[in-house]
Amino acid sequence: MSSRARVLVLNSALGPLDYRVPAGMAVEPGSVVIAPLGPRQLLGVVWEPERLPSDAEVGDNRLRPLLGTVDVPPLAAPLRRLVEWTADYYLAPPAAVVRMTLASTSALEGSRTATEYRATGIVPPRLTPQREQALERIGDRQGLIRELATAADVSDAVIRGLVKAGAIEAVEVAIDSPYPHPDPAFGPPQLAGEQQAAAATLVEGVAAHAFRPTLLDGVTGSGKTEVYFEAVAEAIRQGRQCLVLLPEIALTEPFLKRFHDRFGCEPVAWHSGLRSTQRRRAWRAIANGEALVTVGARSALFLPYRNLGLIVVDEAHETSFKQEEGVHYHARDVAVMRGKFEGCPVILASATPAIETRQQVALGRYAELKLPGRYGAAEMPTIEAIDLIQQPPERGRWLAPKLVTALEETLAKGEQSLLFLNRRGYAPLTLCRTCGHRFQCPNCTAWMVEHRLTRRLACHHCGHVLPTPRACPECKEEDSLVACGPGVERIADEVTALFPEAKTAVVTSDTIWSPAKAAEFVGRMEAGDIDIVVGTQLVTKGYHFPNLTLVGVVDADLGLEGGDLRAAERTFQQIRQVSGRAGRGAKPGHVFIQTHSPKAQVMQALVTGDADAFYEAETEARRDAGAPPFGRYAAIVVSSEEQACANEIARLVARSAPQVDGMAVYGPAPAPLAMLRGRHRYRLLVHARRALDVQDVIRDWLGALDWPAKARVTVDVDPYNFL
Repeated sequence: MSSRARVLVLNSALGPLDYRVPAGMAVEPGSVVIAPLGPRQLLGVVWEPERLPSDAEVGDNRLRPLLGTVDVPPLAAPLRRLVEWTADYYLAPPAAVVRMTLASTSALEGSRTATEYRATGIVPPRLTPQREQALERIGDRQGLIRELATAADVSDAVIRGLVKAGAIEAVEVAIDSPYPHPDPAFGPPQLAGEQQAAAATLVEGVAAHAFRPTLLDGVTGSGKTEVYFEAVAEAIRQGRQCLVLLPEIALTEPFLKRFHDRFGCEPVAWHSGLRSTQRRRAWRAIANGEALVTVGARSALFLPYRNLGLIVVDEAHETSFKQEEGVHYHARDVAVMRGKFEGCPVILASATPAIETRQQVALGRYAELKLPGRYGAAEMPTIEAIDLIQQPPERGRWLAPKLVTALEETLAKGEQSLLFLNRRGYAPLTLCRTCGHRFQCPNCTAWMVEHRLTRRLACHHCGHVLPTPRACPECKEEDSLVACGPGVERIADEVTALFPEAKTAVVTSDTIWSPAKAAEFVGRMEAGDIDIVVGTQLVTKGYHFPNLTLVGVVDADLGLEGGDLRAAERTFQQIRQVSGRAGRGAKPGHVFIQTHSPKAQVMQALVTGDADAFYEAETEARRDAGAPPFGRYAAIVVSSEEQACANEIARLVARSAPQVDGMAVYGPAPAPLAMLRGRHRYRLLVHARRALDVQDVIRDWLGALDWPAKARVTVDVDPYNFL
């Protein structure tokens, strides 16, 4: 054993540091250690020196000793290679990526029990508004004081006061109890010919123990989940671990139910809604190989699986797989790389695959399995466009007469309907009819969105909220504020006015913020307790309601705004996905798409169902423009609380841009969101040919520059958000 160790400490501002290994301490690459740094103690991971060069070599006599090791398995070599690749490709500090692998600090501690808190049902004598809000939001939730305070949006002191009042009690919980093992023979499905053939191919891939990326391309309702479950079953039979990535936390609960029906128990869940003790238990079970199947959000990709045999990315086209904060990675692409390093198959399941994925299939790098028909007796829904110019809604309304008639007929038949509008809140803009004052976020270049259910105006970018005022703050006129444009709450109000007897539910991230809330929604739908759902993109995927037969897209043109290079593709994917919620059982489904541009290529493709023609035209347009996947983009965003500073540094970055053949730099220009969370933002866009190693160019370019601490420069390789 070497007497010195190179350690990657969990501090993104520092590079790798060398330490002395005390006598009797055994460390190896991947060992999690406690390292001293000045008076502090930091967690770190031992790394191979040759793979992580240090800026300064220090003699053995000057090295400080490591303080100890953490009793968890070392991070395996494939995971360390993934950390290196992710840091290199996305131009991120390796420490920031390693931090994602050690995502549960409590998992690194030795204690086997913890004290959590839960409501007792006792109402305290002194019930302040904050206490009332806390008890209402906590419900049957259990967790640490900080977790309960965060969930209830109150201070820790409010929770501690409720503990003293007896309204919340402490409970001792065991945190490392073993998970049940899924049974691959518990509930095998009856697969039809196409599904059976696809499942057999995927099972064969798992048995081969080799890297094999496969696109599972099936229309909505074609049984993709049942098909890839057979590959999961094969991995379980071999005693190997599986990871299933989902794009939304709200999709976890319906998935857990389907998994339980197939395998007799639930998988291990990993997402931001878990309590600290749940994260600890899951992390340790994954690290020691006990957790055979993990389902989770994108962060589950970096957990330390001991024996990974299969990765599934469900709804692989979803843009929410792209991380927009911290390390700007795309989970779909990183999942493929993890499969490569682990030597295991990767399944990308989607009804509307991304053009980037389709291009990998065309190049022969990914295999493809198609499921062109729906599972069982279900048929694809009929789709019709409503021209809002020819058939406009009544004045002050947002639903066209034809859609209103369809809703009326669906209600009369005792069937369920879904109205889709990808805009939260009541209205996207509130202004004063007297003086024209518009409510803008003080921290962002964005309008405050009215949320009538909570009687607040909210910024959807930074979270700033304020109570909806009675009077205009500019001219002081009372009752002069008017809502402009519709959000889902406004559509729900219209539905209630049209059909007062109908049971309506609003489904957005404001109302479905946890798997438990998603489960409650599913239960109400299955029990027939909801007639009409009004929802955002949260309801476009993952849900299976056999009695839902009508889908109405309120504003199909909304996603085409903003000049995003993927706008048409994203609109097609979103509307195709939400259309797929209709007619998933024996009853036929119908879809109405309200649009001002029924002749637009994307609308024609949706109505005719000719996805291939749409994708072919979009692909050629990208090829002509040299846009991804035929070229490469990287965004450089300079921000500062001082506008002059941000502008100056952005101009410095632009002036220093290297002249490289096959690369162009555009900007700087104020970002579309010119101010975000109190920081002024300027943006440069790098456009390069596919073969150019643009990361090395940017690394050398920015590495030669200095800027003050009050300025921040971030790089987003392969950006999806152009705001």
